[in-house]
Formats: sequence, C-alpha cells, structure tokens
Amino acid sequence: MLTEEPEVAATILDMIAASQKLPREQVTIDSTFEDLKMDSLDGINLIFAVEEKYDISVPDDAAKSIRTVREMVDGVVKLIAEKTAKP
Repeated sequence: MLTEEPEVAATILDMIAASQKLPREQVTIDSTFEDLKMDSLDGINLIFAVEEKYDISVPDDAAKSIRTVREMVDGVVKLIAEKTAKP
C-alpha cells in the first residue's frame, strides 16, 4: 500500500463500511470485495463515490480490474498524485 496517504485509505474503508452496512473494523486494507459481499453494482457505486469525493476519474479498464480494498486505495492515491502533479 502507498502508506503516504493513510487518510485516503481510512476514508475509503469508511465509505465501504457505510455502503455495505458493515462494522468499520470488519473492513480492512487486505479485504477483497468478495470478502465484503460487494457485487459489481456495489463496486461501481463505490467508484462513483470515490471519483466525486476526490474529483478524479477512474479509467474504465482500471475499474474493471479492482478486486480488493488495497487495489482501490492504491489506485486512488495514484490518481490523486497524477492530478496534483499537473500544472
């Protein structure tokens, strides 16, 4: 995990817990979407929420390959870094 952005990870974990109606401690960075009983619609809704929260755009091909919380967090951190690096 790109640990330089722990607040991003915490926010995404909170978003998943809320959307899946799970106790926050049940959602970890090592959870898979399958572990959390997230289906494809849940994943799409999460991506939309993350895009809105961080004003980023997750490419469709990347969105289709995300299967774990860690992949989601790392991808978001990367997109935020790319956005802030642009002039």
